[in-house]
Amino acid sequence: MVTKALRIRPAGRDDLDAMVSLLQALFAMEDDFAPDPERQRRGLALFLDGCGKHRAILVAETDAAVVAMATVQILISTAQGGPVGLVEDVVVRQDCRGRGVGRKLMDALTDWAVARGLTRLQLLADRGNRPALAFYRHIGWQSTQLVCLRRMPG
Repeated sequence: MVTKALRIRPAGRDDLDAMVSLLQALFAMEDDFAPDPERQRRGLALFLDGCGKHRAILVAETDAAVVAMATVQILISTAQGGPVGLVEDVVVRQDCRGRGVGRKLMDALTDWAVARGLTRLQLLADRGNRPALAFYRHIGWQSTQLVCLRRMPG
């Protein structure tokens, strides 16, 4: 439950345990991914060790606890003729949902994107996660005709 002022900030190494926990909850809901704490920790560490100019992890914090997170990476789009952002790992702790945390986190990601001249943000959401899809529509995101395909090389 959000009881004190919410703060959105860049994540740091001290947030790793909380973010791994959030990702476990997220991936437990998704059909295409499985929770794997070591993989999630490794991926988050790569994010944190990388260039903050091209990617970011933002967390929402209240009562000195991380209650939500989202990641964004810059890609180059030939359709847009410039940089766009791929948003991933959007998750709000169960007891904090429906309180504006997700909206504030996504607004902060949008501000991050605007500051870097991105012309589009895009994300993938599990087609069976109706609450997430309703949330994204509620805050102004639109469905597209694109279909996500993947291949695991190697």
